[in-house]
Amino acid sequence: MPRIGNLPSAREQQGSLESFNDVRQQETLLKAGALQDAIFNSANFSSIATDEKGVIQIFNVGAERMLGYAAGDVVNQVTPADISDSKELVTRAVTLSGEFDTPITPGFEALVFKASRGIEDIYELTYIRKDGSRFPAVVSVTALRDDQALIIGYLLIGTDNTARKQAEEALLEAGALQNAIFNSANFSSIATDEKGVIQIFNVGAERMLGYSAGEVLNQITPADISDPQEVIVRAEALSVELGTPITPGFEALVFKASRGIEDIYELTYIRKDGSRFPAIVSVTALRDAQEAIIGYLLIGTDNTARKEVEAAQVALDQRTTELLRTEHALRQSQKLEALGQLTGGVAHDFNNLLAVISSSVELLRSDKLPVERRGQYLDRIFDTVGRAAKLTSQLLAFARQQPLSPEVFNVDQHVQGVIDLVRPLMGAQVQIHLEPCGAEDSCFAEADINQFETALVNLALNARDAMNGNGQLTIKVKKVDNVPAGSGRDLRPGDFVAISVTDTGCGIAAENLEAIFEPFYTTKEVGKGTGLGLSQVFGFARQSGGEVKVRSEVDSGSVFTLFLARAEHADTPEAVAAAAENSIESRSISVLVVEDNEILAQMTCEILNILDYQTTWAANATAALGLLTEDASRFDLVFSDVIMPGMSGIEFGELVRKRYPGLPVVLASGYNEVMAERGRHGFELIQKPYVSDTLVRVFRKTMAEHMAAGRKAP
Repeated sequence: MPRIGNLPSAREQQGSLESFNDVRQQETLLKAGALQDAIFNSANFSSIATDEKGVIQIFNVGAERMLGYAAGDVVNQVTPADISDSKELVTRAVTLSGEFDTPITPGFEALVFKASRGIEDIYELTYIRKDGSRFPAVVSVTALRDDQALIIGYLLIGTDNTARKQAEEALLEAGALQNAIFNSANFSSIATDEKGVIQIFNVGAERMLGYSAGEVLNQITPADISDPQEVIVRAEALSVELGTPITPGFEALVFKASRGIEDIYELTYIRKDGSRFPAIVSVTALRDAQEAIIGYLLIGTDNTARKEVEAAQVALDQRTTELLRTEHALRQSQKLEALGQLTGGVAHDFNNLLAVISSSVELLRSDKLPVERRGQYLDRIFDTVGRAAKLTSQLLAFARQQPLSPEVFNVDQHVQGVIDLVRPLMGAQVQIHLEPCGAEDSCFAEADINQFETALVNLALNARDAMNGNGQLTIKVKKVDNVPAGSGRDLRPGDFVAISVTDTGCGIAAENLEAIFEPFYTTKEVGKGTGLGLSQVFGFARQSGGEVKVRSEVDSGSVFTLFLARAEHADTPEAVAAAAENSIESRSISVLVVEDNEILAQMTCEILNILDYQTTWAANATAALGLLTEDASRFDLVFSDVIMPGMSGIEFGELVRKRYPGLPVVLASGYNEVMAERGRHGFELIQKPYVSDTLVRVFRKTMAEHMAAGRKAP
C-alpha cells in the first residue's frame, strides 16, 4: 500500500497556530490575569499552589469541592502530604529513592521530587477528605520558578479519578471493557497479531487516520502509518537504553511491551491524506493462557490540541519574560532619573554635614578652645554623624533593585522621611506642609516601602517643577472607604489610605490628563525629564492593588492622590526589639567580633568593653572558625562584618548557624549588594556606622529570640 507523508504547507501551519500565538491576545490575558483566574477558579479540578517548603498558599474552589476543606482550613497551615494517604507516600518515597539512588523523605518531598528536578510528573494517589473519606486522584506537579529559574513553589493540579476507577471495575465485571475500547471514537485502538500485522482497527482509528478498517486489516503494521524518522530514532534510543540491537520498524514500537515493561510514548501518525498529527500511544502485549504473546494493543490519542497549547504557552512565556525584562528596565530608568535629580541635593546636604564635622574636629584640636566647649562640639559631631548615616541609609534604600516586597508600614512616618529627603531639592521658595493621618490605627498600609518612597519622591519633584521652584507643596494622609470613580473605572469601595500631593503650580491641560501616566510622555524641555516618573507612580499603584488619581486646573495647580490598601496596625521592629531586650538577664556577655578593619575592630571592642561585654577579636572568618572550633561555648554571640577577604560574613554566618545552631549571629555592613538584592538571609543586620545603643539593642534582641526559639524546640 502506498504511504503518503507530505508535510502541511507553511500557510496551514501558520493558520493552525494563529489563534494561540496572537500577541495581542497574550498581552490581554497577561494583563487581565484571565489565565490564572480560569485555572484557579475552575471547579472541575483541584489547583493547590504551595511555597518552596510545601506549605499551601492557594487552594482553589475545585480543591474545596473535592476535599471538603475551606481554603482557610489549609492555607499557611498544611502541605499536600497532610491530605494524602501516608502509606502511599512511603511507597512512593521508597520507589523514587531506588529510581534516583538518593534517600527521599516520605512526605511532601516525595510528591514533588521529580518536578523539583525538572522532570514531568503525573501520578495517581489517594486523597483524604476532611470527613475522612478517600478518593483516587490523578495529580500533575509543576515547579514554579522566578525569573532566575529558582523554585519558589509548586503547583499540584488534580482530578477525581473515582468515576474512572468505578467504570473500569464495572466494565471488567460485565465483560464490556473490550467493547467500550474498540467502539470508542475518542481514541484509536489498533490490535495486531504477534508479527505486528493489524487485525483490529476501531472507529476511533478510522476517524483519526482517515483509513477504513478494510484498507489496513491484514495488510500493514502500525509502523507503516508512523513517521519513519521517528521510528528510527526510537529504535536507536532503545538499543542504547536496553543494550540490544532493535530493528527500526514495528519491533521498535512494541519492544518494551514485549518485555513486560509499561510503555507510553509520543510519535507522529500519518493520515491517509498525508497530513500528520502527534499521538500519545500506550502499548500492551496480548498474551494467551500460557503467557505467550499473541499480539499487541496500541491505544492512541490525538495530541494536537495539547501540542498547540504547549506551543502557545511557550510563546506566552517568552512574551511574559520580555514584558518582565522591559518592566525591570523601565523601573531602573525611573529610579535613575529620580536618583539623578537627588544627587545634587544629597551632595550639598552631605558636604554640609562634613563641614560641621571637620570644623568641630579642628576646634577640638585647638588649645585655645575652652574646656567647657569641648563637650558641646563632641555632641555636635555625634549628632552630625547620625544625620549623615540616616541620609546614606535613605539613599541606599531608595536605590535598591528588588521586586515588590509588600509589608505593613506606618504611612505618616515614611512620608515624613521622604519629606526630609527631598527638602533640600525643593528650593528655599517652596514651602512644604504635611497633614498627617494622626489616628494611630488608621495610617498603616501594605505595599512595597521602597517603591512607595520612590513614587512619593517622583510626585514631589514633579510638583516642584510645576511650581518652577516657588509655591506651596501640601502632602495629606488620611483613611478613606473608597477609590472614586474615574475614566473607565467605577467607584471602588474598600479600606484605603489616601496620600495626596497638592501643588500651586501651572496645572495640566485637560487634553493631556489621559497621557501623563504613559511612559516617556513629558511636557518638559529636552534634558529636563524623561517622562518616567509618573509612569512609575501609576505602575506601583496598580501593582500594589491601589490606584492613582489626578485633579488639575491650568494656572491653579494639581492634586495627585495615591490610594493604597489599608492594613491593621503591626508591631514595629522597635517594639519587638524592646520586648526582647527585657527578656535578657543582666549579665556579662561574651562576643566574638569578626572584622578585617583593625582600627574599627579595636574601637568596637573598646565600646563593648566599656558596656561590660567581654570581647574577642578575629581578623577574618577563618580565624573566627578556629576560635569556635577550640571552644564555641565561651561565646554568647558572634558579631561579623559582611564584606571580608576570603569567606564573606554571610557565608561565615550560615556556616556558624549550621555548626552551632544555638549561637546567634549579627552582621554589620555599610552596604552590601548581595544582601540588598536577596535579603538578609535570616540574620539581624546593623548598618555602619553604628553606635553603642544600636549594638546593645540588637544584641539583646537577637539573643532573646534565640533563647525563645530554644525553649520552643522539642
